[in-house]
Amino acid sequence: MNALPANPPDEGRVALLERLGSRSIVFVGLMGAGKTAIGRKVATMLSLPFIDSDQEIESVSRMTVPELFERYGEPEFRALEQRVILRLLENGPQVLSTGGGAFMNAQTREAIAGHGVSVWLKADLDLLMERVSKKQNRPLLKNPDPRGVLEKLMAERYPVYAMADITVPTRDDRKEVIAGEVVCALCAYFGIAAIATSDDEVEP
Repeated sequence: MNALPANPPDEGRVALLERLGSRSIVFVGLMGAGKTAIGRKVATMLSLPFIDSDQEIESVSRMTVPELFERYGEPEFRALEQRVILRLLENGPQVLSTGGGAFMNAQTREAIAGHGVSVWLKADLDLLMERVSKKQNRPLLKNPDPRGVLEKLMAERYPVYAMADITVPTRDDRKEVIAGEVVCALCAYFGIAAIATSDDEVEP
């Protein structure tokens, strides 16, 4: 049994969107954390546009992320990523999913802080391994020991991700559930009574 929300759902959404203003909700975290899938659900729940920075980079460059890595190397890719994200942040309010390394760039973090609310989807190693092993398009994991690479990335990046405005633990649960928890965390961040996020509310 879900407790009744303090506000009617629409009122809660309106209050959240009012507090958000022209800012973006920016998802950060490691590959496989679910930034795109959860980001899309949150965007649907709040009736906001959804943008994936990696897809935008591919569209601008007409190359895939793995191709960009291979041809230009990681530093050049990160420079392009920074430019694209800075441009995207001017278009809020929206939900923006960023690549795993984007938040590591100090200027990008500063821009996100100025134009958005950052949400770290924090996942454990086993969950990430299970998800990324299904995809072959992860340039940083083209290595004989992908688990070791992920462990190293977690050690390097988690202290930086922890600087995000909001941290939401993610796990092997339905996207609707995690997205609902993100919306509740956003409400708490803005000091708004939680929005109802039961299944009938979540589905468009």
